[in-house]
Amino acid sequence: TGMNGTAIENFVCVIFNVSFMNCTWHVGRNASGDTQYFLYWKTSRQVDLLESREFWKEDFTGCQNYMKDNYGRHTGCRFQNVTIENKRAHFLVNGSRNGQNIQSISDYILVEKLTPPLNVTVNCTEASHGCEIQWQPPRTSHVKRRACFKYEIVIENK
Repeated sequence: TGMNGTAIENFVCVIFNVSFMNCTWHVGRNASGDTQYFLYWKTSRQVDLLESREFWKEDFTGCQNYMKDNYGRHTGCRFQNVTIENKRAHFLVNGSRNGQNIQSISDYILVEKLTPPLNVTVNCTEASHGCEIQWQPPRTSHVKRRACFKYEIVIENK
């Protein structure tokens, strides 16, 4: 429902430093200066609940820290203390324009910028003419399997 071209576009959320999330979007092509958007999000374990009305009524967290454009329209949000773990993130953006509803969206991109690996140690010995390098995976908001990580080591002689 809602007028064509009023839905947000290019909706992207980036998780960084494990528990912070910034979500940004572009205002819809046909959105007037008085269009206002509101972002809500939640996590859940089950995807099949998406079809139920009860799923969309409960436990959404609304944005408390909006980013705005020159017209004062919300174009992003900063969240703190984000925890996704082994769940799925669900986003809801609604709003209005002159009392009319805006179109909803279903596409989004969720990215996590990883911190460096933890506890990096380098142990070099003359006898073997080599070095042993060890580390632990970085802390993340949701990826817990070691197999998900690929590493690249760049060695420079100094």
